[in-house]
Amino acid sequence: MTLPRIVSRDEWRGAREELLVREKAATRARDALNAERRRLPMVEIGKEYVFEGGDGKATLFDLFEGRPQLVVYHFMFAPEWDAGCRSCSGFVDQIGHLAHLHARGTEFAVVSRAPYTKLLPFKARMGWTVPWYSSYGNDFNHDFQVSFEGHDSSAGGQSHDAYERPGLSCFLRDRERIFHTYSTYERGLDGLGSTTSLLDLTALGRQEEWEQPEGRASALGAPAGSERIRYHDEYED
Repeated sequence: MTLPRIVSRDEWRGAREELLVREKAATRARDALNAERRRLPMVEIGKEYVFEGGDGKATLFDLFEGRPQLVVYHFMFAPEWDAGCRSCSGFVDQIGHLAHLHARGTEFAVVSRAPYTKLLPFKARMGWTVPWYSSYGNDFNHDFQVSFEGHDSSAGGQSHDAYERPGLSCFLRDRERIFHTYSTYERGLDGLGSTTSLLDLTALGRQEEWEQPEGRASALGAPAGSERIRYHDEYED
C-alpha cells in the first residue's frame, strides 16, 4: 500500500496552492465544455414509444410530466434478469429530491428494458421514489444505444453477445414536439454521482486498479472499488 508523503503544514499548503491553479483551469475548461454541450444540435423524435410505469401506459411525452426538459437514466435491467445492475443501483441511490430539478423545469426518470412487473418489486426493495418506466417491447433502449442484440454471423452480421450498458439521455420539449439533445454512456457518467465525485477528492480515491498513483486500490485490504459494489441492503457495515 502506498500513502501520500508526510510533510509540514506549510509544505502541504504550498502544494495545495499549486494544485489549486490547475483545478481552477479545469473548472474553466469544464465550463467551456458545458457551453459546447449546450450548443449541440438536436434531433426531433418522430417515433412513438410506449412505456409502462406506476400509472400504466405512458408515452415519451408523458415522461416530461408537463416540464420542458427530461433527463432519462438508462438503468441496466435486461428482461431475463431477476435484479437490476448493482452499479446502476448505486447511481440511483444517489439521486436526491427531484424538487430542485423540477424548479428548473426538468423532470428525471429511470428507464429499463425489463418488464414493469420485475421493476416494481426491485424498486420497492431499494426504497426508491424516482419515476421508473419499462421500455419492454419497444425500441427505446436500442435506439438510444444502451441495449444491443447479438448478430448471427451466418446472416452476414458481425457476431457478438447481447449486452446492456448504462447511459443518460437528455430531451427538450417544444409544445408537442420532442427533441433529443444529449447522451452519454459508461465513463461519461463518472462525474454525475456524489459517490465517485466525493471519492475523487480523497487520498485513496475510488480504489480502482487503473488509478494513479499505484498501490491505493488495495489500501483497505479489500478487492478494488468496483468489485466491492453491492446493493445497499447487502453491505455488512
